[in-house]
Amino acid sequence: MFKGFYTAASGMIAQQRRTEILTNNMSNANTPGYKADQTSVRAFPEMLLKRMDKTSIPVENKLNVPLEPQIGALNTGVYLQETMPNFRQGDVRETGLKTDLALQGESVFFAVQNGAGEPRYTRNGNFTLDLEGYLTTASGFYVQDTEGRRIQLSSDQFEVDSSGRITENGQRVAQIGVAYAENPNDLMKEGDGLYRIDGAALPNAFENEDAVFSIQQAALEGSNTDTARTMTDMMTAYRSFEANQKVLAAYDRSMEKAANEIGRVT
Repeated sequence: MFKGFYTAASGMIAQQRRTEILTNNMSNANTPGYKADQTSVRAFPEMLLKRMDKTSIPVENKLNVPLEPQIGALNTGVYLQETMPNFRQGDVRETGLKTDLALQGESVFFAVQNGAGEPRYTRNGNFTLDLEGYLTTASGFYVQDTEGRRIQLSSDQFEVDSSGRITENGQRVAQIGVAYAENPNDLMKEGDGLYRIDGAALPNAFENEDAVFSIQQAALEGSNTDTARTMTDMMTAYRSFEANQKVLAAYDRSMEKAANEIGRVT
């Protein structure tokens, strides 16, 4: 009976964690470039229960041979195995702001630099110019060009073509750095719409023939969160949590009855 407590509790923990992730997806439904997290729930390995017993063999030395009759399998519950982003393309909408850039194409990311000078990647093209004229993200991280350098402009009156080439006052200034991830699932979320990868930096997308993409100025890629599906999944997770809670309460009542009523001497 005690094993039932662990099974029900593990189900509650898994569904609680799943609800938190779905809630985060819903809260970022209007965040530019946000990629919704997906979850994978898996059962713990099953255990085979056996009854330990002994029997005697009718021989002179009375040998005792242990027997292990199989009772059946026992599942000890579930756990949230992993969380990974869904890198499906989000809808692109026009904003009219020249500093807004939208990437169209999968497995490609804007190359930026965090406060420590380390390479990071993002799909959020909601850029701006800081006081020194550098093109930065909304969080203040520098946008890089194809050479890994910061991009400095004199004003927000610049043009960006579909290949990311920036033209200002009729002269080419730089080209937006775009990185290509052969396997986007290797990227890890870091907050503020940033991704990082352990090991070597991602290669330049302009030099990779497998990278098919374009950049649209004065537009933003929206979140790919499916709000209707997310609401349905949240309700399902809540109902599963509630069902496990009721099972746990039933076990608790059974244990109370066993402790207080069964075997009572009257």
